[in-house]
Amino acid sequence: MNYQNSLAFAIEQDELDSLKRFRDRFLIPKHKGEDAIYLCGNSLGLQPKSAAQYIADQMANWQNLAVEGWFQGSDSWLEYHKPLTRSIANIVGASENEVAVMNSLTVNLHLLMISFYKPDSKRFKIIMEGGAFPSDQYAMESQVKFHGLDPKDAIIEIFPREGEVTLRTEDILNCINEHGDELALVMFSGINYYTGQFFDLPAIAKAAHDAGAYAGFDLAHAAGNVPLKLHEWGADFACWCSYKYMNSGPGGISGIFVHEKHFTDKAMNRLAGWWGYRADRRFLMTPGFDPAVGAEGWQVSTSPIILLALFKASMAIFDTVGDIDILRKKSVALTGYLEFLTGEINKDRGDNVFNIITPANEADRGCQLSIVCSRNAKKIFNYLAENGVIGDWREPDVIRLSPVPLYNSFQDVYHTAKHLANAIEAVK
Repeated sequence: MNYQNSLAFAIEQDELDSLKRFRDRFLIPKHKGEDAIYLCGNSLGLQPKSAAQYIADQMANWQNLAVEGWFQGSDSWLEYHKPLTRSIANIVGASENEVAVMNSLTVNLHLLMISFYKPDSKRFKIIMEGGAFPSDQYAMESQVKFHGLDPKDAIIEIFPREGEVTLRTEDILNCINEHGDELALVMFSGINYYTGQFFDLPAIAKAAHDAGAYAGFDLAHAAGNVPLKLHEWGADFACWCSYKYMNSGPGGISGIFVHEKHFTDKAMNRLAGWWGYRADRRFLMTPGFDPAVGAEGWQVSTSPIILLALFKASMAIFDTVGDIDILRKKSVALTGYLEFLTGEINKDRGDNVFNIITPANEADRGCQLSIVCSRNAKKIFNYLAENGVIGDWREPDVIRLSPVPLYNSFQDVYHTAKHLANAIEAVK
C-alpha cells in the first residue's frame, strides 16, 4: 500500500474498509465526550455491545431454570461450550477435539506442563525466550523446582545478540540443536509481549522435535491476532488468554490446544477433575479417572458459564468475520500505516525521537508496535493519554500501540501520529 500522510487518505481507506461495520459492535471509551482512540487491545480488548445481553440471557436461565439450566433450554450449560470450541479451533488452526475452553492462562500452562514436562536424569532442560512475560518465567521456575531441579541448571533463556532487541530465528534453532541431548521442552511465546516479535513457530516446533523434545507455546498475544496453524505446525500443546485480541473481558476464560497425536498416550500424566471425565459417563460418579478423548480430557473444573457467555459474545463477531486472514490483511495495513507515520515524524524533524523495536517485516509481527522514545518518554505517553489516546506503557521508555482490525480505523492511526508529533514540542 502506498501510504500518505494526510487525513484525506485515512478517510478514504476507512471508506474502503470491508470490516468498518464491526467497529459499531464495540463500546469505545469516551474522552471529553468523544470516542477515545483505543490502541490497547494487546492488553485488554474492548467490550462487545452484545456482551451484556449474553450475560443477561444466562442470568435469566439461572433465575428461571436454576439447576435445570444444565440440561434445558436452547443453550443448555452442559453443551454451552461446544460452539466456542468450533470458533477457537478456527482461530488457532486446530481440529475441534484438539482445543478446550477452560480456566485461566497460567493455570492452563501449569496443567499442560504436568503432561509435557517430564524431566529425567538426561533430558531435563527447558528453552524459552529471554524476557518472556513474567508469568511464564515464574511458571517455568516453579515447575522445575517441583521436580527438585535448580532453575539455573534447567532453564535456558535465549536473548538477542548484543546491540539487537529481537531474536534471530537462526539463534533459536542453533540453541535448540546445541542442547538437544539434554532438552525436555521448548516453551516459547507466540508473540513477545514487550517487542511484539512474532516467532517462527513452525520452525521452532520442528527443531524441538528433531532434538527429541516437546514444543509448547503461550499464545496470549498471538491468538486472535495472527493466523495460527497449530495442528499443521505439529505443536504439542499451547494455551492462551482471550481478554486481549478476543475481547472476553478482564480475566476472561482461557483455552488450550493438545495435538491429537497425544490422545492415545495412556502414560501421559495429568491433574484430573470430573469435568475432564468422558462426558457420556460423567454422571455415573464411578471411581477411576477415564478422560474424555481430546483436549477436553485436560479439563478439571465445571465450566464457568458467565465467563463463557462473555467469550461467546466476542466469538459471534469473529464467526461473522469468518476468517482470521481477513482480519490479518487489515491488521497489516493499519500497523504498516502507524509505522509509516512514525517514520514521517522522525523524517520531518531530522531526529529519531521514536524508534520502533518491533520487527519491520510484517510477517514477524502482529497488531502491536513497540515504540522507544529517545527522550521524555513517560511525558509523551501521558500527553497521549491526556489527549484521548489509550496505549500501554512499559518501563523504561516503551509505548506499545496496537491498532486492532475489528474496531480501529485508519483515522485512529492518523490522529495518534498527530498527537505523537505534537507531544514532542508540548512536553519540553
